[in-house]
Amino acid sequence: MSSVERSRSVAATPDEVWHVLAQFGEIDMWVPMIQHSCLLSEQTEGVGTVRRIQIGRQTLVERVTTWEPPHTLAYDIEGLPPMVGTARNTWRIEPTAGGCHVTLTTEIATGRNPVKLVIAKKVHERMSMASDFMLTGLASTVEQEDSHG
Repeated sequence: MSSVERSRSVAATPDEVWHVLAQFGEIDMWVPMIQHSCLLSEQTEGVGTVRRIQIGRQTLVERVTTWEPPHTLAYDIEGLPPMVGTARNTWRIEPTAGGCHVTLTTEIATGRNPVKLVIAKKVHERMSMASDFMLTGLASTVEQEDSHG
């Protein structure tokens, strides 16, 4: 297993952060690099909820595997290059004195395949940038909503 972790402090409560993450089909509203997102499941929250996202010419399908409001959201990501297979993003929200600390961990199952380890490293570089964009978009959205609230 190969993983990369990004985090940042957010000037909002865990419930306010969760409110944005829990609108699972609307990630395109707060992540500028995503051109389109929509739910593929009738289910709109909880384990089993599925969304489709479009980033340029790449289409990804994400299935919720953990839903523990307002602390943890995890989902498997399908549609990455075949050698990568499936990845998993896990969001963790921890309360702090000034708001909360949000951590996004991306994991790729690599096994012991040396080629897959090299590919996973390259994919992690791109996904780390995506994680930074997502964390920035999330913080900006909840902090802006909080200032207008």
